[in-house]
This record gives sequence, structure tokens and C-alpha cells, in this order.
Amino acid sequence: MRPMRLDMAGFTVFRDETTVDFTDTDFFALVGPTGSGKSTVLDAICFALYGTVPRWGGARGLANALAPSAAEARVRLVFESGGARYVATRVVRRDGRGNVKTANAGLQLMPAGFDVTKLDTGLSPEDLGEVVAGTPAEMDQAVLAAVGLPYEQFTSCVVLPQGQFADFLHAKPATRQQILVNLLGLGVYEDVQKKATARAARAEAKLEAVDQLLAGLADVDEAALEAATGQVERTRELIGAVTAAVPELEAARATTREAGAALAALDADLDVLAAVRAPDGVAEVARAVATARAAADEAATAVSLAEEREEKLRGELASAGDESALRLLLKAYTDRDGLAGEAESVRATVAAAQAEHAAAAVALADARAAAERAEAELEAAFRAHEEAKATDQAVALRAHLRDGATCPVCEQTVDRVPAVPADSAVAAATAAGRAARAATKAAQAVVQERDAAARELERVLLRARARQDQLDARLAELNGQLAGAAEPAVLRRELDEQARLRRALDDAATAVRAGRDAARRARGALDTAEQRLRGAWRAFDTARDGLARFGPPAADREDVAVAWATLTGWAAAEVERRRADRAGRVAAVAEAEAAAAAVAERIAGIFAAAGLPAADDPVRAAAVALERAEADRRRLLERREQAAELRGQRAGHERDAQVARALAGHLRANNFERWLLAEALDLLVDGASAILRELSGGQYDLVHDKGEFFVVDHHDAGLRRGVRTLSGGETFQASLALALALSEQLAGMSTTAASLESIVLDEGFGTLDAATLDTVAATLENLAARGDRMVGVVTHVPALAERIPVRFEVRKDARSARVERTGR
Repeated sequence: MRPMRLDMAGFTVFRDETTVDFTDTDFFALVGPTGSGKSTVLDAICFALYGTVPRWGGARGLANALAPSAAEARVRLVFESGGARYVATRVVRRDGRGNVKTANAGLQLMPAGFDVTKLDTGLSPEDLGEVVAGTPAEMDQAVLAAVGLPYEQFTSCVVLPQGQFADFLHAKPATRQQILVNLLGLGVYEDVQKKATARAARAEAKLEAVDQLLAGLADVDEAALEAATGQVERTRELIGAVTAAVPELEAARATTREAGAALAALDADLDVLAAVRAPDGVAEVARAVATARAAADEAATAVSLAEEREEKLRGELASAGDESALRLLLKAYTDRDGLAGEAESVRATVAAAQAEHAAAAVALADARAAAERAEAELEAAFRAHEEAKATDQAVALRAHLRDGATCPVCEQTVDRVPAVPADSAVAAATAAGRAARAATKAAQAVVQERDAAARELERVLLRARARQDQLDARLAELNGQLAGAAEPAVLRRELDEQARLRRALDDAATAVRAGRDAARRARGALDTAEQRLRGAWRAFDTARDGLARFGPPAADREDVAVAWATLTGWAAAEVERRRADRAGRVAAVAEAEAAAAAVAERIAGIFAAAGLPAADDPVRAAAVALERAEADRRRLLERREQAAELRGQRAGHERDAQVARALAGHLRANNFERWLLAEALDLLVDGASAILRELSGGQYDLVHDKGEFFVVDHHDAGLRRGVRTLSGGETFQASLALALALSEQLAGMSTTAASLESIVLDEGFGTLDAATLDTVAATLENLAARGDRMVGVVTHVPALAERIPVRFEVRKDARSARVERTGR
């Protein structure tokens, strides 16, 4: 895997859109102050491919992808792997609840020769190439197929982050072996073993199926074929014999059918003639018609008489006068008598009301005079009181004081007000005023009471006079209506006569309705009788038409009973004549049936001689038997050919199963894979040992034993010790040697699996001394000079950064980190 371009926006410290262009870069350094975001560039590469970063501790740290207060983070990586160019994209968003989730993830295979700079022109995702994966779940398998390494091995061999630089050096043998299997593509041998096992199983299954088919063909031999051929010959002979006998059988059966048809025709004629019977009651039908017609005529005459009486009574009632006018005159007499009495009573009421109203007017005038006198007395008492007050001011003032009040004259508190003298003029005037005021109030109350009574009597008088006027007007109207009218007794006699005529008219109408109902019933009875007569003639005509082929005699159309008697007599004579011919036709049928049975028995014997059951259609049965015999013979021939073909297939399946099972057996023991892994580990350790020797100034060699790594310390008499005993700087040297050896050696050993087209080191080069740092730099320069892989380092050591041709300087301000490319 070789990165080409990295785009970030909102990703951790890179809040603003940032692009890192690795195009035409074989050896580069990410430089910048501590905490500026150098390692974040490597995190973005891992995140774009695998959706996680080593420093996050797994997929649960997804929230770390977002820059502070950012709602979305986008990472896009363009990379090459195995000669193909891909673009991986991941988008992370924070929802309204604060949860961070992957909103989009995809991997696309870009077209050949695609210009990466076109990404700056705002191309749509559809223009980037074929979609290999479109969801996070699909990304896992698609990235593994494109890069060739799972996440754990990618961070051990390609991008080596801080804290994991020595993972491959300290890994368990099984883990290290699995990494080498993936890198070298040795898993193909396990796949071959599985496919060989599966192929052997399929071949053995086919072999078993062929054996089962051959077991089912065990009955195919020459004896069975000869028997089938003999049956075909016998069936052909049967067809010849049957073909000769069938015309004779058909002729005999035709004769039998003709004789049977003649006998059946005669029996049918006898049944038809014997069935001729006159309907029951045909003689009474004509008499019933005559009786019903007479009854209908009589009912019609009765209806006419009743209608004439009804019409006469209706005329008499019309000439008797208008009943409603007579009733109105009688009602006017009654109303006038009643109103006359009421008018006298109302006149008396008016007279009484007038008298009461006059008396009330007099009493009201008296009350008003008394009230005026009381007012005058009250005025005189008021004047006397004022005069007394003017004469005795002290007494007048004392009347207004109360115990404990302040005197209005001296402004002293009056503890007790002295009593007014009994002979005081003020006291007498006050008493007289009170009496006059009470008398005035009483007189005014009487005036109001008598005034209300007078007004009420006036209203009663007005109502009585209005009623009197109404009664007088109504009586004048009734007198005008009754002027010249007959007396009430005469009017009542006229009304009684009209009532009598109306009752007689109702009785006549009832008689008309009853007569009409009787006439309808008589006509119905006549229609029924006539319909029965017509039915009798239709039955006769139908019966005679059914006998037309026999030539029946002519019918008398005047009397249906006579016509039926003539027809039945003729039919009986015809039955007797035809019964004499039936015995001869029965004998002919028996003779024809015997001849047909003899021919059929002879044909059945032919079938029995051929070993076949008899059939109703011998020609068809013989043809079917021949077809079956020939089909059986063809099946035997086909089965014999099938058995020969299956025996050939069996030999081929047996060979395939043996070869596949042998190959699976050779690969099942994993000896070949172990040998390849041992050879690869030997090459890897040899290459890493040479690099470590150079880095350590000839002090250390790297060796392995049973999958474990050891160093040989030449400064300590060649002592061999485990790699975990090395110091921090020595561990870095050994890990770097292995990483460089992986990139150097395994790239040439593997052509089908992952290709280590780049290596990026993120580790503290500051722990090295100047001489070792110079050796490391030279080693990295030589590795990058080969041009077949990209080499990158993350460092803040100026001495190392200055020796690297391309540098990506990472700076960070209060808002966002930025990357700037320098060098050539």
C-alpha cells in the first residue's frame, strides 16, 4: 500500500480542510513541534482504511475523530496497492443527542490513469470510479482484499505508530507466523488443501452415484435383449391376425346394431301409441263453459239495475238543496239566540260600572279636599314652630344637643343636656307639627288608594262598553243573514230528508259494488272454463301431432270429447297390428349378436396366444402392444449404452478422487507451509541482523530459535540473550532493523499477497546518539533510493529531518493544524 493523497476536514486537530499530497514522494519526513499533529496524519491514514486508530484503543473511541466543537469529520485517502489505485472515504457526524456515528464509508477503484489533482475541482463521488464497498461493514473485507493486511498487521508492518514500533520484535511466535503467512500469501496452500479435499469429496460422491446407477442397470444382458426382440416379433404377428379378423367383427356388429335399432324403433312406436289417453274430465269441460257463461250474463244484468237505482237517488239528493247552507242558517238562529241573552247581561254590567265609577269619582274628590286641609294644617304648624324657636333660642338649640356633645355656642362639652320645660312653646309647636305631618301622610295615602280604584273602575267600564259594541254588531249581522229565511223547524225537516236520501244512496252504491264483484267472479269462472277447454284442445292437438307419422284420422272440432274418443280408438288398433311384427325382429337381433360374439371370441383367442389381455378395440390394443414392446427393446439398448458410458465415467471419477485425496493428504500436515515460513524467517533474520550489526557498530547480531528472537552480543564474548533484555535505544535499533528487513526482504518473496510498498516510522529518534542516528539516516536513504517503496518518518530531530529531501511541516494555531510541503 502506497499513499498518494490525504484530505482531512474536522479531523481531531485539523479543523479546517487540509490536503497532504504524497505524489512523487519516495522519502519524506513529518516534522513539527510536539503536539502539533504529526502523528495525526498517520492516524488519518489508518482511520480512512480501517475506521480506527491505535491511540484510540478500538472502535469505541470514534468520538476522538471529531475536532473540538465540530459536528462532522471527513477523511479521504487515495492510495495504490498491487498496481491499482483506490480512494477510501469515511465521514463521522455528531447527532442532536451528542452521539458520534459513522455517517458514510466507502472504497472505490479509480480508473486507470486518473489524475489525482482533479479532486480539487469538486468531482462528485460517482466520478471517482467503481464502488467496491459502500458501508462500514463492506469496508472491512474490501480494504483487506485491497491492502492485503488486517488492521493489526498493517500497524505492525506499514504504519508503525508510537508505542507499537517493537510489536513485531516482541510478538508471540504464533502472531508473528500469521503476519508472515499474510505477507507471503502462504494461505493459498491452505486454500489449495481445502479445495483438493472438496474436489475429492465431490469426485467420491460422483463415484458413489455412478455405482448406484450401475447397480440399477445390472439386469441389462443379452438374454433380456433377446426376450424383448421375440416379444416384438410376436406382437407384429398379432397385428396381422387381428387386422384380418377385425373387418368381419365390425360387419357382425353392424348387423347387430341394425337389428337392435329396428327392434328399438318398433318398441318406441308401441310406447307412443300405447300412451295415447284422453285427459280426465274432458267431457265436463264443455258443460262447464256453458254454465259459467249463463252466470256471467245474469251478474251483468244485476249490475245494470243497481247502477240505475244509484243514479236516480243521486239526482234526488242533488235537487234537495245545499245541506251546508241549511246548516249555516240553523247555526245563525242558534248564535242569535245566545248573543241576545249575553247582550242584555252586558248592558246591565255597563250600567253598574257607570254607577260605581261615579261614586269613586266623588270619593276621590273628598279625599283630595281632606289632603289639602292636612297640608294647610302642616304649614300652620311649621310656622308656629318657627315662631316658637325665634322666641326661645335656647330651647330650640337644646333640642339638637346630645349628652357628651360640644355646645355650638360656648364650645364646651355638655355632659348632660337639661330637659325641655313642659310649658315650652317650642315643645308644643313641635308636637303640633308632628301631628300635622302624620295627618298629611294619611290623607295622601287615601288619595292614592281612591285614585287607583277610580282608574280600575274606568278600565272595567271601557271593556264592558267594547263588548257591548261587539255584541250589537254581531246581532245586526245575524239578523241580516236570517232575513227571509225559513223557520228552524222547516230547515230541520229538509236536513232529515237529505240524510235519508244519502243513506239510500250509500246502500245503492254498496249494491253496485257487490254486483260488480259478482260479475267479475262470474267472468273469471267463465275465463277459467274457456281456458280449460282450450287446454283440452291443445292437449289433443299435441297428442295428434305426435302421431302424425302414423297417419291418424281427421278430428271433429265441435266436441273435444268425441275427438279424443276417435283418436284413442285408432291408437289401440295400431298397437295390436304392430305387436304381431315384434317377434321376428327379436329373433333377428339374437342371431346377429351370436355371430358377433363368435368373431370376438376368435380375436380374444389370438390375444391370449400372444400372452396379452383381450381389448374392446383390438386394432388399437395390438398397436399399443407393439409400441410398448419396441419401447422396451429400445430402453434395453439405451440402458446397455448407458451402462458402458457410466463404467467409463466411473474410472475417471475414481482417478480424480485418488489424485485430489493424495494432494490434500500432502498439504494437510502443513509441512510445506512450515518449511516456507522457516525459510522466510531465516531470510528476514539474516537481513535484519546485517542492518542491526551496522546500526549497533558491530555489537549485535539478530538470530531466532523456535520462533523467538535473540541477539548475540559480540562485546560480551558472543553471549546470546532475549530481545526483551535490550535497552530502549537497543530495542529501537532491533525493531528498526526488523521493519527495514520486512520491507526489503519480503517484498521480493511475496508476489500474490500484500506488497509492502511503503513504511512509515513514528518513533523517538531522539533516543539515538549522533553516530547511530547517522547510521539510521543512511540506512533509510539507501532503502528509499531503490525507488520501489515509500519511506516516511515522523520526527522532531533537526539532524534527521535535514537529511530527508521532502518534509511536511505541521503547525498548529488556536483554531486548526496545517501541513505545508517543503523541499524538492
